[in-house]
Amino acid sequence: MSDLKKYIAKRKKNDAEFAESFEEGFENFKIGVLLRQARESAGITQDEVAKKLQTKKSAISRIENHSEDIRLSTLRKYAEALGKQIRLEIS
Repeated sequence: MSDLKKYIAKRKKNDAEFAESFEEGFENFKIGVLLRQARESAGITQDEVAKKLQTKKSAISRIENHSEDIRLSTLRKYAEALGKQIRLEIS
């Protein structure tokens, strides 16, 4: 079981409100997790990303942990700071 799946199962078990609204919020949550994983796999700290984006570490933490209303331009800049690209797919 992946770390993400373990986290979800644990959170659903311990938080009834989370379990009820999981599907609705899952996509937003997944974006933050993907951003954090991409940053970590690139070997870059939140502080380093913040410097590249000319912002504070707390802003990067907010992006990774509360990405429900993140702008596409912010996602693009974040990815560029990691030396990566964002691909958007509509299916």
